[in-house]
Amino acid sequence: MKKRILYIGLVVVIFAGLIYTQLGKAHGAEVSIGKSTKFSEEEINDAVSRVKLKFLEFNGCNLTKIWYSEDKSNELAEDYIKYGRGSETGVKAENVMVLLSNFDVDSSGGDGSFEPNSTQTDWKWILVRDHKLDRWKLDGWGY
Repeated sequence: MKKRILYIGLVVVIFAGLIYTQLGKAHGAEVSIGKSTKFSEEEINDAVSRVKLKFLEFNGCNLTKIWYSEDKSNELAEDYIKYGRGSETGVKAENVMVLLSNFDVDSSGGDGSFEPNSTQTDWKWILVRDHKLDRWKLDGWGY
């Protein structure tokens, strides 16, 4: 019985350590939300949360900053609607948000697709929703 309890305790500690390590990859990032006439602070924070959740899948990377700039977001959203997947889906401008971020890549090069020991800057995160009351979904990311 003591061995079983010890074993369960060890598994819990290891699992908690893995979760903490993964959360640290995005949790400590600086978040900057500029003024917006298009989205509420709650809408922007929901989008930031979606990005942070997705970022946990970026092996060997540490999110350092994520931000919303309305001018830049509108510019990039317009490109997405005219030339990207938005042109195929017919999504409306009020249902597209683009966040930008910076993150560090460790010596492994992340999943191998990044330069080892580098910093990625102005990384774009395209978020869409079907209606104003829907939660954001990631529809693309990259340079």
